[in-house]
Amino acid sequence: MDLRSELLKSIWYGFTALDLEKSGKVSKSQLKVLSHNLCTVLSIPHDPVALEEHFRDDDDGPVSSQGYMPYLNKYILDKVEEGCFVKEQVDELCWTLTAKKNYKPAKDNKNVLTGKDAFRLWCLFNFLSEDKYPLVMVPDEVEYLLKKICMAMSVELNCVELEDFISQDAVQQNGFTVWSFLEMINSGKITRGMGQEITSMAIEEVYREIVADVLKEGYLWKKGQLRRNWKERWFTLRPSTLAYYTSEDRKESQGSIALDGNCCVEVLPDRDGKRCMFCLKTLSKTYEMSASDTKQRQEWAAAIQTAIRLHAEGKTSLHKDLKLKRKEQREQRERRRLAKEEELQRFQALQEEKERKLTELELLKEAQRQAQALLEQDEMKWRQHHEEMQQALEVQLREAKESRATMQAEMVLKEEEAERQRKRIKELEEMQTSLEEALQQEIKARQDEEVFRYAQTGLLSEEEEKMKALMALQEEQEEYILKTQREKQELRQEMENKSRALEEAQRQLEEVRANRHRVDQDVVAAQRKLRQASTNVKHWNVQMNRLMRPIGPGEKRPSGGGSFSSFQIPSQRDPGLRLRQKSEEQDEESKENVDNSSSAGSGCEGGRGEIIERRLSQASNGDMDIP
Repeated sequence: MDLRSELLKSIWYGFTALDLEKSGKVSKSQLKVLSHNLCTVLSIPHDPVALEEHFRDDDDGPVSSQGYMPYLNKYILDKVEEGCFVKEQVDELCWTLTAKKNYKPAKDNKNVLTGKDAFRLWCLFNFLSEDKYPLVMVPDEVEYLLKKICMAMSVELNCVELEDFISQDAVQQNGFTVWSFLEMINSGKITRGMGQEITSMAIEEVYREIVADVLKEGYLWKKGQLRRNWKERWFTLRPSTLAYYTSEDRKESQGSIALDGNCCVEVLPDRDGKRCMFCLKTLSKTYEMSASDTKQRQEWAAAIQTAIRLHAEGKTSLHKDLKLKRKEQREQRERRRLAKEEELQRFQALQEEKERKLTELELLKEAQRQAQALLEQDEMKWRQHHEEMQQALEVQLREAKESRATMQAEMVLKEEEAERQRKRIKELEEMQTSLEEALQQEIKARQDEEVFRYAQTGLLSEEEEKMKALMALQEEQEEYILKTQREKQELRQEMENKSRALEEAQRQLEEVRANRHRVDQDVVAAQRKLRQASTNVKHWNVQMNRLMRPIGPGEKRPSGGGSFSSFQIPSQRDPGLRLRQKSEEQDEESKENVDNSSSAGSGCEGGRGEIIERRLSQASNGDMDIP
């Protein structure tokens, strides 16, 4: 199936979608819009006048598909160049036109398919449908596609529902249309209640495999060409290239390897801490890769060799080749079926001929017996009338002998004919034996196919067990992560407790400093009162000296002794300095006992009160050193 045939299938849906009256004709204005959109997505220049010039001799009425085909081939498809456009955009344009008219999903949002899934199934239907219009798909291809989708979902195909759908009269007479196919999928009977997300992933995988020609995808470890280090990449294999990306979203391409007949794949021994290694050799480079297990390595090696073989054979798509082979097999089966039916008809005809010959032989024998009986009666009559009719008897006897000879010759011929019929019957029996042997061989082939299916089922169950083990490991890892998070939470809580204790100690230290400031203020006030008291005491001493002993004319002031000999000369030392030193000593003691700050604060206040009382008592007794 070439590119032109693929494009014509999609364009046919777009043309029929514009035929709203189902008359097989579309107006010129609609064809202009369709032609302009096709030229846009096919990346070819559009000539808006060409359509009018092409249909200049026609009337202004609508144009049929047969009338539009020459214009489509000449002005659009003949200008298309492969690789200059994205075919998926052409499919999306035609799907948008035809889906509005023909695709009618359920309105209760209980559809199995999303809009994107329906589009991909439409593309897959076009790829696998017959090259006849209107486009239909034979039941064998429908079963093949559904098996691929169910295999991608890891479920078995519901053959009973499929056979019930195939048994409908419209499907048996005309085959599957794309809309009946989408309706069957949307019913959910084939997918067996699988979720919409799983169905979407399976359809995308089959779409990329069949339509996008992706032979295999998956993660592999690749050894770099310059740094020689190993990195995990997502590889996508197509018949002509092996591309690799950073991740499976395929947004960041890291490179591509061109495949041709000079490439080969070799298995490598384990080294550098990597296992299941293999390499892809080209004319210029050797690419070393490592798979996750031996099975994956074998699958990748076989897939790459298939891509190299397809390139060597000049084929661009694996599934196009497989589709042609399946079509040839269907044609061969049909020819064998027709040959069997023809052989059976010939066998029935021979059987009927044999029965007819046997019937004729029985009739001849009966005629011979009747003739013999008549002959005996004639002989008896001849004996009775021997004397009277001797001459006539002799004549009749000669006639009877001649008749008998003729009948014997005829009997010999009949025996030869019966012998030939027996040989023919024997040949037919041998042919029947050969047909039975062929039937036995076909039964044995079907049994071998069942054995292979059972083996495949075993492999799938083994893969499910590995997935369960992987999920168990993942759960253990999540439990370990939760335990680590709980330990971190406990450590964080302990650090918060220590931080609160440190803040409490800092608060107590601030309280001690505030108490010290208050003590300093009290000391300053006490010093001020002491200075006032010392001034008052000095003044009282002077007044008392004057009053106790008046000085007469010409007398000198006594230098010592007298009633006030106990009065001392004020000391030149500063009492405020001594109080400040004692206060600083008290502050140092309070800093050393920061854990008992409250008791230290009360002691400091008590000491302050004692110092003030002692200074006041000294001042009242006259023992205070006055500066």
